[in-house]
Amino acid sequence: MNDILEILQTENFSRENLVRLLKTNPPDQEILFAKAARVKELYSGNKVYLRGLIEFSNVCRKDCYYCGIRKSNQKVERYNLTGRQILDAARYAAEKRFGSLVLQSGESKGKAFTKRISTLLKKIHQKTNNTLQITLSCGEQTAETYKEWFENGAKRYLLRIETSNQSLYRKLHPENHSFSERVNCLYDLKKYGYQVGTGVMIGLPFQTIVDLAGDLLWMQQFDVDMVGMGPYLEHADTPLFAERDRVLPLKDRFELSLKMIAILRVMMKDINLAASTAMQAADKLGREKAIKVGANVFMPNITPGVYRDQYKLYENKPCTEETPEDCLSCISVRIGLTGNEVALGEWGDSIHYYSR
Repeated sequence: MNDILEILQTENFSRENLVRLLKTNPPDQEILFAKAARVKELYSGNKVYLRGLIEFSNVCRKDCYYCGIRKSNQKVERYNLTGRQILDAARYAAEKRFGSLVLQSGESKGKAFTKRISTLLKKIHQKTNNTLQITLSCGEQTAETYKEWFENGAKRYLLRIETSNQSLYRKLHPENHSFSERVNCLYDLKKYGYQVGTGVMIGLPFQTIVDLAGDLLWMQQFDVDMVGMGPYLEHADTPLFAERDRVLPLKDRFELSLKMIAILRVMMKDINLAASTAMQAADKLGREKAIKVGANVFMPNITPGVYRDQYKLYENKPCTEETPEDCLSCISVRIGLTGNEVALGEWGDSIHYYSR
């Protein structure tokens, strides 16, 4: 029996076997992708769930070395959407039957920020007749803040660890950024009842295939409900840009990202897996290819167009010049190319969350 096929059939996902899967070349790679596609069809059908993405602020207190909106980047024009702008975008998502909404921002902290999000959550649910399930992605917060936001209507939270290797994590962040604090936040989120999401960057400087295998095991062991991951993409105004000669070619980072998605779909069959924007930044059909190998979530950007180019975590971010209508018009076509259909009006909660 083919070694790759045997690993997939026996589901012996040791670190060594994960490394072998990540190193596959065609045609073994196609065996992996076909297996992941079958698992997705079995557990999620041919549905792809929408998450209307509102990037409501690029103000950030963090200084991560890879991120274009890091606090120390003086070239960024900072913005904060008004409450009305956010509510208008939420109403648009409800009218178009997206089913779900993601409120994402740079990281802010404090009573005023906590209260603002709580107020927005209540108003969004009120103005949309509770038709939208809401995900927050607002970074590390206190346990009390997570609890308050959950009680006010946020049911999912995305907090990416970026890497599970603590030594590599320290190379990506200043000394005052703590890996253990980030992980503790994920445990707090789980404790208060959120559907918990995380993710990693793939193809980072200093990162190895063994590190990526460890990331897959870490996400499985933590028992995540949803994952968003994709290739590391450079930004010229970041410290990590100085290490650009250490990274794999973009094509290789993209293909490695497809493998990570496919492997995790087979490992964690009933979680939600996003076809991230970074996939499309690396390949024009990147999100479609991600869906074909196991992703089941698509996140159209419904941030007002004037601000989209200012929420630039990395270079060459796609769709920054499109209006929400432009974005919506191509979604069905894009997803249809994969043999899937858009699940309009459905929340698309993580099956894994309810099973655990």
